Order: sequence, then structure tokens, then C-alpha cells
Amino acid sequence: MSEIKKKYESVHYTDYLQLKKVLDAQHLRSPEHGEAAHDEMLFIIIHQVYELWFKEVIHDLSSIMEMFRNDNVDENNIGTAVHRLNRITEILQVLVKQIDVLETITPLDFLDFRNYLFPASGFQSFQFRKVEVALGLKEKYRETYNNIPYATVFSEQESKELHDLENADSMLQLIEKWLERTPFLHRNDFLFLEAYKKAVDNMLDKERQAIDATDYLTAAEKQMRMNMLGSTDTFFASVLDENKHNEMLNKGALKLSYKATLGALFINLYRDEPILQMPFQLLSKLVDIDELLTTWRYRHAQMVLRIIGRKIGTGGSSGFDYLLNTAIKHHIFFDLHNISTLMIPRSELPVLPDHLKKQLSFYFTTGNK
Repeated sequence: MSEIKKKYESVHYTDYLQLKKVLDAQHLRSPEHGEAAHDEMLFIIIHQVYELWFKEVIHDLSSIMEMFRNDNVDENNIGTAVHRLNRITEILQVLVKQIDVLETITPLDFLDFRNYLFPASGFQSFQFRKVEVALGLKEKYRETYNNIPYATVFSEQESKELHDLENADSMLQLIEKWLERTPFLHRNDFLFLEAYKKAVDNMLDKERQAIDATDYLTAAEKQMRMNMLGSTDTFFASVLDENKHNEMLNKGALKLSYKATLGALFINLYRDEPILQMPFQLLSKLVDIDELLTTWRYRHAQMVLRIIGRKIGTGGSSGFDYLLNTAIKHHIFFDLHNISTLMIPRSELPVLPDHLKKQLSFYFTTGNK
């Protein structure tokens, strides 16, 4: 058969999707050990679907990370990266929604086959660990599972793959390097940090005046609000004082470098400028992913509480408590969330010089001008 003919030969739907393999991959254990548990089929299918979606997330995420590995990121790829990150967020929303289906299994129904699952556990999902590590969840930031390194439940080859992935640049680290190269931050005609500090001082002064002028608050309430308002030495210190920022980095309270944080802040503040709209969407999608993963972890914990209560997990974890702690602790893009703390109103934004504003717009020149 010629190569051309082979390339365009017909393929049957069943063969293309390998449905015989896929549909023959649900092997219930309950019938082998007694009476068949009806809901075991759903339990298996739900988790198989999760793994298929994890595979797609890894496929998309790997391609995005490859785009950011070079020192000079092709700006034409930013739109593609945003599109694929958006797909990942849509997938994660599906994963959250699937928990509703899983919760149709009642506690009594689950007990019909739960004993046949030991010691299998979602903790043993190699693909989900790959997603977490690729995004930037390092082992030192993980909630411990019975004080055992998370990779010990995998084969030697899988453990090595996770180890290599953890020692390579994650999505978080690649974004950090990209943000560190943000132009426009240090120019003779526009010193961003100085202009931003003046704008923050001005904003805080106006808010203090508004609190002081109101007749609706008592003196004690005014003082409380003044304290909550803070100053450039409190909430804004991490961006206005590089030493303070590095202090927080060393404590693990922040993950992005000082330069990267300034880049992210500049993009968020001036996101309405045409050139910065796509970078802003990129950062927003990473925040969406972090938020959806947290939502999924929390919903997972609530589902476990609903179905097994506070029983120990099938893999030997503390069950609900462990899962809830991961929802609280496993934030990856916390620094990008924290940018919201540093935002100021559009009315207070430092005015960009005309030359810089032109560079941030879409324009072209003609002739020799």
C-alpha cells in the first residue's frame, strides 16, 4: 500500500478510539469476593475519567512549559499558551463537577465494596502528582502523608520521573524567569517603583482622610480601621522593600523573586494597555488554575467527609483531615493572588510617559518617519 493511500485510509470509530480496550477496563472486585456492588462500576469509571483528563492536562501543560524554556519567549506563543491554559481551566471545572456524580454513591452503597479497595488510594495517582510538580508544588511545601515522602508509593521509574521533574524548572519557575524580563520597569523617563510608591501614599492618605471625616464611626472604630488600612511599611512592604521581600522568600511566605513580582504588578496595573492584555490573561489563567485546584481539593475533602465521615482513608491517610489540609496548604501561585493586595485604583495609577505609552500600544510607522 502506498504511503499516500495508507495515510488517508478509512478508520472505524471503535478502532480509532480503542473502545474495546477502554470499555473492557472496568473490572469490579466485589463480584469476585461475594455479592456484586452496583456502585463499584461508577466508582471505577469516575476515577478512570479523572486519569484521562489528567493525561490531557499534562499534554497541554508540557507544551506550554516548552514555549517558556528559552530566554527569549516568542511573543507569538503567548496567545497559544493562554488558549491552552484556558482549556486546562475548563477541564478542572469538569473535574470539580464530577464530584457531584461521585456523591450519588451513598455511605451505605460505598461500604458494599470499600473493603475491596485496600490499600488503593487516590494518593497513588502518578499523573496527578506530575500535574502538581509540573505546576510548581515542591516537596518541601507538601502536606505530609503519614510522614512518608509522597513518591514512595510509586515504582522506581515513576519516582525517578517525579524527582527529575521536581529538579527541572516548573511552570511557576518558568513564569518567574519570564516576568523578570518584563521591560519598562527601569527607564530614565519612568521610574516605576518610585511612581508606584507615591501613588500608594496618595491612596492611603485619601482613605485615612475619608475615615477621619466620617460621622458614622466612633473614635475607637476609626482607629481600628486606620490600623487595618496599614501603610507602605505593612501590606506594601514586600514590593517596596527588596530586603523585606527577600526575608519573606527565605521564610517561604513568598515564592516569586522581587523582579518577577514587580513585573507581575506592572502587568496587572497597566493591563488595559494593548501590549499587556495578553500577558495579563496569562497570569489570570494561572490564578484560575490554582483556584480551581484548591476548589477541587476542598470538594474532594467534603465528598470524603460525606461518604466515609472521619474514617481512615483506604490508603492509610487521615482521610478528610489530610485532604482538607492539602486544600489549605497546596497553593502554587499564591504570589499572583497576592498581587491583588498591592493593587491601587485606576484613578491613582502613575501616568505613563507618551513614549512609553506608545510602546505599549499597537502602532506602525510608514515611510522614513
